Amino acid sequence: MTTYLLAGGGTAGHVNPMLAVADGLRARRPEDEVLILGTAEGLESRLVPERGYELLVVPKVPFPRRPNADAARFPARFAKAVKTVRRYIAERGVDVVLGVGGYAAAPAYVAARRERIPAVVHEANARPGLANVLGARSAAAVGVAFEGTPLKRGEVVGMPLRPEIVGLDREATRAAAAAHFGLDPDRPVLLVFGGSLGARRINQTLAEAWPDVLAAGWQLLHVTGERNEVEDPHADGYVILPYIDRMDLAFAIADLIVARSGASTVSEVSALGIPAVYVPYAVGNGEQRLNAASAVERGAARLIDDADFTPERFRRDIVPLLADRDRLDRMREAAADAGTRYGTENVIAHLDRALKETRS
Repeated sequence: MTTYLLAGGGTAGHVNPMLAVADGLRARRPEDEVLILGTAEGLESRLVPERGYELLVVPKVPFPRRPNADAARFPARFAKAVKTVRRYIAERGVDVVLGVGGYAAAPAYVAARRERIPAVVHEANARPGLANVLGARSAAAVGVAFEGTPLKRGEVVGMPLRPEIVGLDREATRAAAAAHFGLDPDRPVLLVFGGSLGARRINQTLAEAWPDVLAAGWQLLHVTGERNEVEDPHADGYVILPYIDRMDLAFAIADLIVARSGASTVSEVSALGIPAVYVPYAVGNGEQRLNAASAVERGAARLIDDADFTPERFRRDIVPLLADRDRLDRMREAAADAGTRYGTENVIAHLDRALKETRS
């Protein structure tokens, strides 16, 4: 029996890939033990137990960004976090650690090194976080989701994806998806979304430009997000929803997507071979723009900056694309080569390799 410790969390972008790997490990060998290391404050504190895994809690210790009282307390607090993880490793007989970034990953990497067990890194974003930058220096294997990610010894393995995305047959599911949303399966569909809370710029633009989509002969499935209210015009062929809990069905019926370019979104859309127009979130360290770069370079997607995503730009760049079936076909072909549905298997292969090298 092998015992795995998967470390990371904080956001869905960390937790969901980690849980996909956990599910893959459990499905492969149910007798193996899969433990999750996270913080009490992160999203993992809810999602991990809901998925049926044991959550081992480590104190949240952010890396200091400036010299202040927190910076002075950091060494002792981080040492305590590492000590906690070392105890988990020893008591539970952990054989290998997988870190995906976030507050729990950094102490897990240090603890693994001190306990002399292998650690594997997976980085979901094209711009790596500090924990994974540090962890990659001593890791047995380093996997990245996107080409060009500046991480030492990084190998492109793709993103571990949800099972419903990995197994989605878009063509076979299209009719059922159309019925689910009240759309016509024989007419093309533009899917627009911006995340669970929404994207104000995207919503504001679509509030003005939606008639142009319908005039082009397309239907529109618009997911506004829970915090962004958009008035529903109740137009035939325009379905507007605050949230969708069956994104697999939304992807099944989408012929073109307009969305933010979070790592999971880009990975799922690319894996399914769907053409896209990405509008990167302008706040942060620019990782969303980088996440979309490889798909854009391959011709699978286009990119419009958030500040430029106006109704006028939509009418100038996207509406003509709706009528250009040849261009959409070329984007679709390129999208099929831009992603992979085997991210989970690839990360598990890294874990297997790390274990084999340690035991040989």
